[in-house]
Amino acid sequence: MKLLPKSERLDHLGMVASIACAIHCAALPLIITALPLLGLEFLANKWVEIFMICLSLAVGISALASSYPIHKKVLPVVVLISGFILIAAGHFVFKNAEAIIVPLGGFTIAAAHLINWNYNRVCKHGPGYHH
Repeated sequence: MKLLPKSERLDHLGMVASIACAIHCAALPLIITALPLLGLEFLANKWVEIFMICLSLAVGISALASSYPIHKKVLPVVVLISGFILIAAGHFVFKNAEAIIVPLGGFTIAAAHLINWNYNRVCKHGPGYHH
C-alpha cells in the first residue's frame, strides 16, 4: 500500500471531519429527541460541537500550511476561512438559520480540503509529489 504524503492524509481527515461536522449540525435538530433512546445523548452536548470545530480548524490549518508552500495557491485558504466564517455566523449572528448555515460551513471546509488535495495532486515539483 502506497503511503500518502502528510498533506494528503490531512486533507482526507479534514474532509471526513468537516462532513461529519456538517451532518452532525444538520441532523441534530431533527433527531435530538431520539438521542437518549439510542444512547447517543452525548452528541447533543455543546462540547462535542466545539471539539469538532476545533478538530476541523486544526486539521485545516495543518493541511494547508504543509501544502501551500508547494502549490502556492490561495483559493483553499480563502475557502477554508469562508467555511469558518459561515460556522461562526450561524452560531453567533444568524441563530434562526443555524441549522442551514453551520452545515454549509462544514461542507465549505470539506471543499477547501478537496481543492487543496486537487492542487497537491497536479503539483509535480514538491517532495513526495512525484507522479
